[in-house]
Amino acid sequence: MSNRTKKILGIVLKMAILLLVAWVLYRKLNNHQNLREFERLMRSLGTDIVVTTLSVVIALMFANWLLEVVKWRYLCRHIERISLWKATQSVFCGLTWAVFTPNRIGEYGGRVLFLKPRKRIFGVVAMGVGALAQLVLTSVAGSLSIAWFLNRFFDIGPLWGLALWLAAAGYSAFFLILYFNVKWINSWIRRIGLLRKFHRFFEILTNYSRKELMVVFINSIARFVIFTSQYCILMLVIIPDIEFLPMLLLIFILFFVQAALPTLDLFDFGVRSVTASYLYAHITDHDIAVMAIASCIWFINLILPAILGSVFVLKINFFGDTAS
Repeated sequence: MSNRTKKILGIVLKMAILLLVAWVLYRKLNNHQNLREFERLMRSLGTDIVVTTLSVVIALMFANWLLEVVKWRYLCRHIERISLWKATQSVFCGLTWAVFTPNRIGEYGGRVLFLKPRKRIFGVVAMGVGALAQLVLTSVAGSLSIAWFLNRFFDIGPLWGLALWLAAAGYSAFFLILYFNVKWINSWIRRIGLLRKFHRFFEILTNYSRKELMVVFINSIARFVIFTSQYCILMLVIIPDIEFLPMLLLIFILFFVQAALPTLDLFDFGVRSVTASYLYAHITDHDIAVMAIASCIWFINLILPAILGSVFVLKINFFGDTAS
């Protein structure tokens, strides 16, 4: 294609994405019962509490994604040096793309388009390292919390209870070992016939030392603490009589279920709300409040950044280096 054709096609793609984002978000948010219920619950608390609570939760959202920006820039060091601003644009643009794809796969495409064309596949692999760090935390906290949940609320007997704890411990150990030996994945790729020709893209995994992996892991822990805190804050404000430790462990299970089930960000509120309602029914009868809180977190952490990220869609150059 000529440069003129590429430029016109790029503009058309950007406009199509922005129009699709606007249309689908309007359709989904315009009739969102749980968000309206959350608004009603917050109004009953008083203006000062509402403003303070939502300000803190939204501030935590920005802190969460700022940490992801820092992590993404750090992971890119072995691929391409990018500025903090370009990393910010790519992360928020990726969130916009994630809205339309199962388990946020589109986030990879939206983000790596800010890298040079020849570096983009390597960027996908590097981004996978960061995603694996987050998955390790979700898997460890979630599996151990599931073992606690089944032992506490179901009569499974001591033998099965012990087996569950051992299975959860083994599951957690597997993910931890895999993450800190992520270069093994490159070796496995080279042994699989159909994937062998792609192994050069995975060789970047051998460049990450355990010290670098630990830096990424600590960053992921900080993010995990932040979005756990968002749930805790809203639940303690709206349901003040809820038990703290069970509430916390059920949040970990909720994260685990969200990570395990393929879904779209736009429909993720359904998975979050239904799962949260079932889990928290064991410790509180405020199921409507729980569903409303889950929907509010969904909106603040995923949909609001996706709306902000739509601005950066205009910065993408699909066929060459992205303008800064």
